[in-house]
This record gives sequence, structure tokens and C-alpha cells, in this order.
Amino acid sequence: MGFIDELKAKAKADKKTIVLPESMDKRTFEAAEKIAKEGIADIVIIGTPEEIEKNGAGFDLSGVRIVDPFNDPNKQKYIDKFVELRAKKGVTPESAKEQMEKDYMYYACLMCKCGDADGVVSGACHSTGNTIRPALQLLKTKPGINSVSGFFLMEVPDCTLGCNGLFVFADCAVNVDFDAQKLAEIAVVSAESFKSFVGEEPKVAMLSYSTKGSAKHDDVTKVADAVALVRESHPEICVDGELQLDAALVASVGELKAPGSPVAGQANTLVFPSLEAGNIGYKLVQRLAKANAYGPVLQGLAMPVNDLSRGCYADDIVGVVAMTAVQAQQA
Repeated sequence: MGFIDELKAKAKADKKTIVLPESMDKRTFEAAEKIAKEGIADIVIIGTPEEIEKNGAGFDLSGVRIVDPFNDPNKQKYIDKFVELRAKKGVTPESAKEQMEKDYMYYACLMCKCGDADGVVSGACHSTGNTIRPALQLLKTKPGINSVSGFFLMEVPDCTLGCNGLFVFADCAVNVDFDAQKLAEIAVVSAESFKSFVGEEPKVAMLSYSTKGSAKHDDVTKVADAVALVRESHPEICVDGELQLDAALVASVGELKAPGSPVAGQANTLVFPSLEAGNIGYKLVQRLAKANAYGPVLQGLAMPVNDLSRGCYADDIVGVVAMTAVQAQQA
């Protein structure tokens, strides 16, 4: 059984309700039909009757719930919640109603906030910013976490490194500016993500171009400081750094460069020191090693909300919904 099939099985074992707000895209309906038939999650599509008729024609939506954002009996409840959460930012009942009708992502997040759904998947025809902004405003981050990050779950074929070729790579998608505190937060939530999705203990390598002081620079110090912060706040997490990539992954190199390290040569969760490094790293592995790259999956939010590539296929949406459902099981 492949990794994505294992994820689907996990999702089916404890079905969650996932909202797809992009009724303006036919891929949403194609994916919803597949998800419903496979029993991966209970799907809600937000859309008007006109949008459903136009873009959902030809798809079997018998197992899918449709919510009309203009005539939903729960709408007032969501308006009230929106005002409660954002009144200090000037949100009124009138502006809340207008925003929810204009941008279904807000409607989807309010459904989650009010307990009527467990997660959201969007981004097939919207930017990452359009996906993250409503989630940050309405759902907020987890306690103790100040920022959202994005990871890829990498499945490398014919690989014995990591967890039989499975890795979490972070942050490859969201944050541009990293300091030690943000790197530490990314390490903590990435460890949680690895355990949730893979079911094994995470071994977190904080990556650098230096191993244990072999180079001196503020960028190296930042990574070492992040390791200290993780150890102080979450002593249960197996983390080490700063480590070069070969020291993190290859046992013989790890023994040479970082003798006695609990992570060197065994890492399965890789925290990159910058967005450039993370983004380049996952794409190198994806293209050169022909790895499957599942993501970017957002982490750090109080409830699961995930982004899609605007070039995604319906099957990509199915996979991200499965991942979102598994995240919701852990919430």
C-alpha cells in the first residue's frame, strides 16, 4: 500500500467534514465525487445553485452537502461569530455578510469555527494568501505558536534513509524571514506533523551549511539557538543541529561530523534555515529522485486549512483532503 493509500485509510477510519469553497472550479466537483465514493471524508461545497449547476454538471454529488452562502439557515450564526471575532477590527454585521458572500473562504472558516466542519481545502483557483488570510483572522494559530508554516511530506522511492524514504521538509512554502524563535516553532509543529502522518517518532535535523560549529556566522548561530529553544520548550522532541544535510541523513557522515548526536544519520524531519533552501531542496528531491511531494500542507493553525497549487489536478485535491482529514483527527 502506497503512502497516500495509507492516508486515505486513516481518514476513512474516523471521517471528518472538510469544506471545499471553490465551487467556481470544476476540479472541486470532480474531486468531491471521488472523495464521497471512496468514503475519505464528508464533503461540503459552498456555492450558489447557479455555480453548482454550471460547474458541477455531470458529476455525481449525491454524497456531497451543498451550502448556499446566500440562503443557508446557519448564516446568521456565522455572521454573529465573525463580528464577535473581528469587531475590534471594525467588522460589522453588514460587512461580515458582504465578506462571506464575496469570499467563500471566510464562510468555510466560520463553519469550522462554529463546529460545523473540521477543515478546509482551497487554492485551486486562489492564491496562498487568499487561503491563509481568512484562516489567520478567524481560526488563529495554535496556543504557543505565532506563525503558520508549510511542509511537504516527501516519499522517496527505493530509499532507506529517513523513515524508509518518508520525510517532512519544512518550511518550503510560507515564511520568508526566519529568526531562531520562528525556526524553533517550525521544528515543533513539523515534529507533530511527522508523527501524525507517518506514525513514527520524529527525528528533527535543523539544517545548515555548518555542523556543530564547523563554520562561524550569524546564520549558523541562529540555527543553533533554535535547537536550544526547542530543547527547552519541548524536551520530548528528538532534535539536533546545526547539521549539514549529509550529516543529518547518512550514518557514516553523522558519526564523523557529529559523534553522539541522537539525530545525525537518522533524521526524518528536516527543518531548512530559509525558505529558499527549503523550496529548492524539496524540488531537487522531487525532480532528481522522482519523489512524491505531498503539499504544501499548512501547520500551526488551530484547525486544519490547506492550500492547493493552482495547477493541481482533481486527484491532488483528493490527496490534500485526506491529509487535512488526518490533521483534523489530531486536533
